Amino acid sequence: MNEIFELTTTSRKMVAPYLEKYTLQQLNTIPEGFSNNMFWNIAHIVVTQQLLIYKLSGLPMLVSDELVEKYRKGAKPEQNATQEEVDLIKSLLFTTVEQMKSDYNANLFQNFTEYPTSTGFTLHSVEEAMQFNAFHEGLHIGILMSIRKLV
Repeated sequence: MNEIFELTTTSRKMVAPYLEKYTLQQLNTIPEGFSNNMFWNIAHIVVTQQLLIYKLSGLPMLVSDELVEKYRKGAKPEQNATQEEVDLIKSLLFTTVEQMKSDYNANLFQNFTEYPTSTGFTLHSVEEAMQFNAFHEGLHIGILMSIRKLV
C-alpha cells in the first residue's frame, strides 16, 4: 500500500502550487464551459478523499460537514472562496494523506460500506477506495490544468 500513499502524495504535490501561484480571484474564476473553478476542484479532492476513505469506513472525517456540503460531488460554487478557506485546504492537502497512511498502518480501517462510484466501478474495500481516489485526483488535476489556461 505504500505505493498508493506515495501516489496520493505526488498528486497533492502537483495540486499544492495552484494555491500559491494563482490569486484568490483566479482560483475563484469559473471559465466559460466549466461548472467549477480551480479552488473548488482542489477542495473537492480533499473532501472526496475523506468521504471515500473515512466516511465509507465508518470513521470520523478530518474535514467539517460544511466543507463536505460545499465541495462534494454535484456541488457548485455558491460564493467565492475566502483566503481563510484557501489556507484551510492548503493545511489539509498533506495532513489528510499522512493521517490516512498512519490510520491504515494502525489497522483502523476495519469496516467498509460498499459504494458504486459514478464511473460505474463499485468499491468493496478501503484499499479499492484508496486506489480509486488516486484515479479521481488525476481526473481533477486534468481539469485544473485546463482551467489554469483560461484564468
